[in-house]
Amino acid sequence: MTEVRVRFAPSPTGMFHVGGARSALFNWAVAEQTGGRFVLRIEDTDAARNRPEWTEGIISALSWIGIDSSSPLFEGPYFQSSYADQHRETAARLHKEGRAYHCTCTRDDVKARTGSEHKGYDGHCRDRGLTEGALRFRTPDTGVTVVEDLVRGTVEFPNDAMEDFVISRADGSPLFVLANVVDDVEMRITEVVRAEEHLSNTPKQQLLWEALGHTPPVWAHVPVIVNEKRQKLSKRRDKVALESYRDEGYLAEAMVNYLMLLGWGPGDDREIMPWSEMAPLFDLRNVNLSSAFFDEKKLRAFNGEYIRKLTLDEFVERCDPFLDPAWDRATFQKVAELAQTRVAVLSEIAPNVDFLFLDEPVHDQQSWDKAMKTSAQEILTGYAARLATADWNPEALKTALEEVGAEHGLKLGKAQAPVRVAITGRTVGLPLFESIEVLGREKSIERLNAALAKL
Repeated sequence: MTEVRVRFAPSPTGMFHVGGARSALFNWAVAEQTGGRFVLRIEDTDAARNRPEWTEGIISALSWIGIDSSSPLFEGPYFQSSYADQHRETAARLHKEGRAYHCTCTRDDVKARTGSEHKGYDGHCRDRGLTEGALRFRTPDTGVTVVEDLVRGTVEFPNDAMEDFVISRADGSPLFVLANVVDDVEMRITEVVRAEEHLSNTPKQQLLWEALGHTPPVWAHVPVIVNEKRQKLSKRRDKVALESYRDEGYLAEAMVNYLMLLGWGPGDDREIMPWSEMAPLFDLRNVNLSSAFFDEKKLRAFNGEYIRKLTLDEFVERCDPFLDPAWDRATFQKVAELAQTRVAVLSEIAPNVDFLFLDEPVHDQQSWDKAMKTSAQEILTGYAARLATADWNPEALKTALEEVGAEHGLKLGKAQAPVRVAITGRTVGLPLFESIEVLGREKSIERLNAALAKL
């Protein structure tokens, strides 16, 4: 049996797109299931836009989602620019064999002959015997090109609707359609799993595979990923960079779980599943045809679930990059368990605990204005007095505030609002009385008095 070889072929021209990450994971699952190879090919022929750091970013992002270059399944990275000689040689071979011909027509020339700028190339140079100009592949005049797609089934493309397409420019440089095929042939790719936007290129590439004497790979075109307006995710408009989610504190395992479910499902009601359970169940034939909605709110919910599944030690370790290096980690450890149930992404951890480490809390003005209303001064004064002698545990601290509130006709919910803002600077956050316990008696009283002075 032929070894299964899949490939992921991004261009190093920007941040790593979540759609690319989804395609990479689908390919990785196929490689893992079959014991095959996952080939990383960097399509770096756009010299004006390529930058080495983008290549490094691709490799780093893949590693973050579990596609590790140290794995025996991983091969590469290969660089498309390294195959420039093969691209030119293949174009020359197709020309020599009569499968391609030179053409000097411009778009204006074609428009003048056909009377429309929307009609395809009319084959004008097919039999002119030119020795210069772009090279066009000679497509069949009749019949259909049948693409067997694992996701989309049998897709037929009438040959008479397919123009003689350009495979290389007048300077000999290849177009994507040719370079892609040559690279896949050279790398012995057996399955091409990619986004459906490439489906229109597939009949052309299949014809090239056949013209070169090779059996085309198995094709699988997965659905495009769209935003809430059902528009294809765009770098200009949408939050699509995988690195942005990583830097914001999304867990890799949550991101992998969510991306795998964009267009595919395991066939039951479960959604929260580790890779070890999803990968064996993955089947390209069960991928949906319809577009996949990238729902950031759902991703956020997934991430919260994964954060809560971490052990406390794991949570503390994951939070470390998001905390100020100067903050005492032993103090953070005391509130980590409380914080773990309240954050959905790790970048939220600092605003929840910063009050413990600052000389004075950062008062959010909106929170201050909302909390410091009628009775705030009396509540803060009374509670500061109680804290001086109260037992120092959450239950006793709570009882003390309940008593102060009762003296002024306020239930606990109303009474604790000014206290919370005075202590933490915000109206929401960690449980108040546990926070006061960790902050300590002296600092807590200081903050109540500082709020009174400000009032």
